Amino acid sequence: MKAIFDARQWQHDPKHFMANGVIKPSPEQPERIARLTDGAKAAGCDFVLPDDAGLGPIAAIHSPEYVTFLRNIHTRWQHIDGAGEEVIPNIHPANRSDNYPKSAVGQAGYHQADTACPIGAGTWEAAYWSAQTAVTGADLLVDGERSAYALCRPPGHHAFGDLAGGFCFLNNAGIAAERLRAYGLRAAILDVDVHHGNGTQGIFYDRDDVLTVSIHADPARFYPFFWGHADERGTGRGMGYNLNLPLPRGTDDDAYLQTLDIALERVANFGADVVVVALGLDAYEGDPFQGLAITTPGFGRIGAAISGLGLPTLFVQEGGYLCAELGQNLTSVLTGFEGA
Repeated sequence: MKAIFDARQWQHDPKHFMANGVIKPSPEQPERIARLTDGAKAAGCDFVLPDDAGLGPIAAIHSPEYVTFLRNIHTRWQHIDGAGEEVIPNIHPANRSDNYPKSAVGQAGYHQADTACPIGAGTWEAAYWSAQTAVTGADLLVDGERSAYALCRPPGHHAFGDLAGGFCFLNNAGIAAERLRAYGLRAAILDVDVHHGNGTQGIFYDRDDVLTVSIHADPARFYPFFWGHADERGTGRGMGYNLNLPLPRGTDDDAYLQTLDIALERVANFGADVVVVALGLDAYEGDPFQGLAITTPGFGRIGAAISGLGLPTLFVQEGGYLCAELGQNLTSVLTGFEGA
């Protein structure tokens, strides 16, 4: 299996993370790259560099207003007297239809959903190449590869069309799916991150040309809280094209695999030509977020089950945070997929 990564993705180095009113180091550390690279190599992956497809694939998902914000906001932020080194919002609009301010502070509040997505000097460059990594992965499938692994960091599935959040800035899985759709393929996004892919759902919620399915810890008491409930099925033409499968905290391998069967049946019934897997490894029993209880062998079973679809598959890296087994869990997924 080919893997894709660009060293410029190291440049995003977030320092700020607030949880329960306490400022902590961000869990989304650059060190994740080293652990995931080791895991992919252990699975036999050969790394290639992404091509630069330009802003087109990004702008197919994200508004030009939002892209302008991401590209320029850190420079603008430095002109604020006494501003911190990272862009962090301190005010938010009550509704997305509220007025769009000229102020950098106001625009940060409009385009950043929470305090978990600080924007530093290297954030745009890293997010841009993370997105290009996913685009190249999609192109590899179009060119005939059966599978590919996109080491996307920063991750993407909490990013809406004009809104960052939860460590995410550009929705890599959504960008890849739209790229595949533009080639005439029916793309399904299967999100196995411990957190609901709320940004991905939001981007495609009123569309019937991309299926979105997410298996995640029940958001009633778990991030992202406001999205990811089972009754969210889509709207307009998208009604019935979104499936959420929330699970109780602490769900183990066997129960998870039973739910995965439901997700895979929906993908098959969509008539998908290709699958984009939003690959969160944070469902692991030892992950810092402690949402679900998947074991390292369990990730291999997940990979094997996905392989059973018999479809070209792009794995796009989402969560999975620093623990001793992070790389091993990636190896388990990819070897489980390949071995099946």
